[in-house]
Amino acid sequence: MSENIENNNIENSNSSTVKKEKEKKGWKRELFEWIVTLGAAVIIAFAVKALIFEPVKVQGRSMMNTLQDGEIMIVTKYDYILGEPERFDIITCRYPKRSEFFVKRIVGIPGDTVSVSNGYLTVNGITYAEDYLDFRPNYSFDDYVVPEGEYFVLGDNRSNSNDSHIIGSITRKQVLGHVRQVVFPFNAWRNVELKEDEIKTISVN
Repeated sequence: MSENIENNNIENSNSSTVKKEKEKKGWKRELFEWIVTLGAAVIIAFAVKALIFEPVKVQGRSMMNTLQDGEIMIVTKYDYILGEPERFDIITCRYPKRSEFFVKRIVGIPGDTVSVSNGYLTVNGITYAEDYLDFRPNYSFDDYVVPEGEYFVLGDNRSNSNDSHIIGSITRKQVLGHVRQVVFPFNAWRNVELKEDEIKTISVN
């Protein structure tokens, strides 16, 4: 009888030990799965931000009235992975020796001849009305030929923008993303993309 009790105690002890080991392994497995899931989510988030799109807050007034200070815009990345920036794209970019990003409009692509006279932009001999400007720039500059692999960018608030009329053209590597829409505030949602053929031209003769 005592042997049976002793055997039962041993069996119960072994069963309890096995159960604890299973619980421990189960807890470790759950923790591992949670870490893997979290890691995958972080990798996907970084991939989306780097390769697809990201929401960015407008800071400053250099693109008024196209973009307002404090608005949230969607910046797509894949456009410039699959293709090249185009004339009149609104972009995010970086300047040399500056850590922050800037939002500007491309007005000259590689090889273009750009000038501003009497408040009007001329590219390759074509003068554009640029109806999206509230105020004409208070500066002028003569023909500037955009170097290969570079872009000439201006803010839509021309007289209050730190852009290529001050610092010169920027390189392709400094172009970060393409601004297509404003998504916040919700009542201000709109598409801000313009194609070159949508912009009126004028005669200055």
